[in-house]
Amino acid sequence: MRDIPDGLAAALAGGATTLARCWRLTRRDGAVIGLTEHDAELFVDGTLFRAASGVAGSEDANALGFAVGGGEMSAALTSELIDEADLDAGRYDGAAIELILVDWSAPENFLVLRRAHLGEVRREGGSFHAELRGLSAALNVVRGRLFTAGCDADLGDARCKVALDDPAYRAEGTVASVLGPGLFAAEGLDAYVAGWFAQGRLVFTGGASAGFATEVKAHGRDAGTRLELWQRPPEPLASGDAFTVTAGCDRRFETCRDRFANTSNFRGFPDMPGNDAVLRVAMPGGQ
Repeated sequence: MRDIPDGLAAALAGGATTLARCWRLTRRDGAVIGLTEHDAELFVDGTLFRAASGVAGSEDANALGFAVGGGEMSAALTSELIDEADLDAGRYDGAAIELILVDWSAPENFLVLRRAHLGEVRREGGSFHAELRGLSAALNVVRGRLFTAGCDADLGDARCKVALDDPAYRAEGTVASVLGPGLFAAEGLDAYVAGWFAQGRLVFTGGASAGFATEVKAHGRDAGTRLELWQRPPEPLASGDAFTVTAGCDRRFETCRDRFANTSNFRGFPDMPGNDAVLRVAMPGGQ
């Protein structure tokens, strides 16, 4: 059972309440951002909570047992508080968040209502909406090995052992022309067949988005090489932006054999019977 501080309990019991909600975001790099729905700044529990325009939260849903609860928060994108480029660069991915109820007339009276992590973040116009995932969401993370037909190693890791610094699997290129926010024609990749870099990792080494890394969504060859990215770079792309890209892997045995000649390190079970074998109807004579 939760203990409510005496001062906050008195404010809740009063005829007119002076309550406000605050959200404290702690990024994985240690940066702390405080937002409040109040119309003035509040200093609560050692953190300055800024009055951000349009900040709001949805109802907080809790579930019984180990089911994952959640909610949502939204706020306007401002360069002083939450910058769109930081969102695009993934600096808020997995950030810890605390929802705090505070008596704004006496900020020393507060209660932490919920602790969660940021999940999916989407942008609409000049605002962002962030999903709040409860702490029990960690129970949904796969730990240990899985017995599946596909490989459960990451390409190039200690279990996979593919040397990604090999020129056959790693290339340097530049942006030839920009075709969309995350789509561009590339130079320097003409020696590679279509699809070679699909699901691979691309890192910009030059230009305004230098240091930004993301996965390649598609690699096509249509009157030149085209790369489409899963995430839009934080800054607009420009011709001449340099990058490095590594080959991708779809975790199938055939890909491991034909593309990487690495079947001895394949970490899947391609011959394991699937659901069709379990559901197959028994027939006379074993057919």
